[in-house]
Amino acid sequence: MKIRTALLRCLIILTALLAAPPVAMSKEYGDVVMNRTADSMAKAGVGAVTFPHWFHRIRYKCKVCHEEIFVMKAGANNVNMRDMMDGKSCGACHNGQIAWEMTYCNKCHSAEKEGVGTQSLSK
Repeated sequence: MKIRTALLRCLIILTALLAAPPVAMSKEYGDVVMNRTADSMAKAGVGAVTFPHWFHRIRYKCKVCHEEIFVMKAGANNVNMRDMMDGKSCGACHNGQIAWEMTYCNKCHSAEKEGVGTQSLSK
């Protein structure tokens, strides 16, 4: 009976976590801060992007993104909003069908500065 109750509690917590709307996440070890186009982002009034690599990695195998969408070399990918809106780079999945669409700017453009455990792709 105790095992059944514990499993039910775990299922409820997992369901709540999966049903919760996506939010901008804090930086964790292995996150990538993308700020190559800092000037254009400043003009648009948005911050650098924190890409939660391991958050994605626990859900998908590497080959889902590499080498079909992204080259596995730091600085080798030109990630920009125009391409994403055309379904390239992040937009391949963040299209409103596979993952949330790119209309919530602060979900990605949430980085203020580099922190411990992050790797920057700035020039």
